[in-house]
Amino acid sequence: MTTHRDRTPPPPPDPDAAPASGLNSDPEAGRSSGTGVKATCAPPPPSLTGSPFDSDTFTSASFVNVGRGPALALTVVWTLTRAGMLLLLARDALGVGGVGREVYVLYHHWFRQFGHGTFPLNDVTWQYPPGAGLVIMSPGLLPWLTYFQAFVALTLLADAAVTLALARADSRRVTHGVWIWVCGLPLLLHIPLARYDVQVTALAVLGLLALTSRTPAVPRLGGVLGGVLAGLGALVKVWPALTLIGTPRGRTTRDAWTSAAATAAVLLVTLALFFSDSLGFLRQQGSRGVQIESVGGTALALAQSAGVWPGRAQYRYGAFEYVGPYVSTVGRVALLLTVLAFVWLLVWRLRARTWTEATPLDAALAAVLLFTVTSRVISPQYLIWLLGLAAVCLTSRRTVMRPVALLLLPAAGLSSLAYPVLYDDVVAGSFPGVAVMVVRNGLLLACALLAARRLWASTTRAAPPPTSQSRSQDS
Repeated sequence: MTTHRDRTPPPPPDPDAAPASGLNSDPEAGRSSGTGVKATCAPPPPSLTGSPFDSDTFTSASFVNVGRGPALALTVVWTLTRAGMLLLLARDALGVGGVGREVYVLYHHWFRQFGHGTFPLNDVTWQYPPGAGLVIMSPGLLPWLTYFQAFVALTLLADAAVTLALARADSRRVTHGVWIWVCGLPLLLHIPLARYDVQVTALAVLGLLALTSRTPAVPRLGGVLGGVLAGLGALVKVWPALTLIGTPRGRTTRDAWTSAAATAAVLLVTLALFFSDSLGFLRQQGSRGVQIESVGGTALALAQSAGVWPGRAQYRYGAFEYVGPYVSTVGRVALLLTVLAFVWLLVWRLRARTWTEATPLDAALAAVLLFTVTSRVISPQYLIWLLGLAAVCLTSRRTVMRPVALLLLPAAGLSSLAYPVLYDDVVAGSFPGVAVMVVRNGLLLACALLAARRLWASTTRAAPPPTSQSRSQDS
């Protein structure tokens, strides 16, 4: 029997030849070492976990090569899945139904108020920064369609823009970020088409891609453009400001944060000049309680099921919230945890030593996850943000967020199961509803903790020393 040792050794590699496999090729793997022997591979990253997610087979061979892969397949999958989402929205009878009512009733009502030059007055459902008014008014750009039709069309356009941007970012890498977005968004059923979170996510995704792009002709353009888009997003729904938490120290951070602040300030002043009561949302946002879909709400639901808490769910401020004893305490604990999450992010940034092209992307996902799980509100559309950020992370081969991105997929499916499919059970606190919320929020909590751990481990350690493979070959 012929063994591996008996085989004829392969000829020495041709230094001018291309790598034999595109799966593990690295542009820096062929740099010469100090001894004159060419290293064959880059030093491996530090081991973060013993999880099978970290194996080469899992992270490389099992995913799609988007760069030279079938662009037609991506187009077909996007078209079919979005057609299915449109069909569900047209019928809008799944579970409790009425998902689209927020657009053709509430958003349209706000649209008419903006036509009178004012933000919604004394409206407890208006809880968004003033930049959100631009998204609500945008269907007016398509006057030949109804408001509902125009809103859905613009949402699909934003979805397509995210898909194209992710596909372009994937064009030269063995990654699957675009597929996470294209296949993950339909797990939320038709909810993404009836909320303006796709547009917000588009600003965050495009901003991160601009921030990490390399433009040799104008080296500062990426930081400035990323900051502008983050500033716009922050004035639409606050959380895109977190996408700048991982900007590399130095000029990039200064450019990004300065342009973000300037953009937000200019837009805020402009809206205040043309519309009255632009900051009225602060009154409504501060009065919100603990929503039944939040982590704190799930804890109260478990206590209610066990018979140790006498509270109930009540429709307030545009959503179902829990009322009863200890609810205010749970809300204050959630606020305290949010502050602690922000402090942890600041400590991480001060302690971080190793910065890679994926660090800004990984930090953005970890930050938004931490603020999501500590929020008093976790609506199903929040998963749109997380899927978009996970997709951006996976456009880089150096990301450490692959297991986090994969765990977000079942979390998205469970979110649409909770609303609209089993929402009556969630409101009533019956077993199916509570069970779904426990698993969904458990997954989100696991994602947040795992993302924070992997971000810390991958950036706070000193860079690994040069590989010793060359010295071992000489000996």
